[in-house]
Amino acid sequence: MTAAADAFEARYRTDPDPWDTLTSDYEREKRRQTLEACGPGPFAAACDLGAGTGALAMELAPRCERLVALDGAPTAVAAASERLAPFAHAEARVAAVPEGLPDSESYDLIVASEILYYLDDAALEATVAWIDGALKPSGRLVAVHWTGTAPDLRRDAVAVGVALARGVAGRQETVVDGQFRLEVVAR
Repeated sequence: MTAAADAFEARYRTDPDPWDTLTSDYEREKRRQTLEACGPGPFAAACDLGAGTGALAMELAPRCERLVALDGAPTAVAAASERLAPFAHAEARVAAVPEGLPDSESYDLIVASEILYYLDDAALEATVAWIDGALKPSGRLVAVHWTGTAPDLRRDAVAVGVALARGVAGRQETVVDGQFRLEVVAR
């Protein structure tokens, strides 16, 4: 586990939902708009980066033939696995970003929710390169990030959008909704 994954694991061990992903109005609205930006599907294969406890993955699963939800915190992955249990085609895996990203899979949809701005420069560059390589020719990337600031964020949501524009081929659309910023890249 990386130092960042250790820090997230500590948060999940202290509080099973440290960002109130299941209960806050902000999270519900962000999830609603993220799912809308994903489109109705069906998606042959989708990947949820930084899936946390699986709140988004649980709602995304019915739109997918196969869904992989990745997170670096084992406690969060255990919760996501429980949420995804009704969906035989969905799985949650422990995977540090970018080190643990699947290297031989490709996806119609990749979702990165509130993860990319935690990465240092090298990890962000590697993750963006992975996204560009793993996204199918007709695929869609949906990245959503809070527009606020916090001491553990390496960059803001605007800088994430710039990195994605530079590194992921496709037509990019940005939607800013007060507290969060959605980047959609469609090929």
